Amino acid sequence: MNRLRELREDRDLYQKDIAKLIHIDQSNYSKYELEKINIPVETLHKLADYYNTSIDYILYRTDCRKAYPKSIVNEKTVQLN
Repeated sequence: MNRLRELREDRDLYQKDIAKLIHIDQSNYSKYELEKINIPVETLHKLADYYNTSIDYILYRTDCRKAYPKSIVNEKTVQLN
């Protein structure tokens, strides 16, 4: 099952509910779930924050559903700069 759909259904929400929360059209959200179009980075951040998970989880880069601790995120940011 698609990760976005799984996260949304776990909260008993409709696509239109999430689309409204992150200020996009429901049709675009549907395309994200169906993997028909790429999700913009800004939208990925909003979705990860709302679902309290990581972008890596949404993009299948990890199976760990929990969000990264802020200290790890900050360390990665420092290493990249």
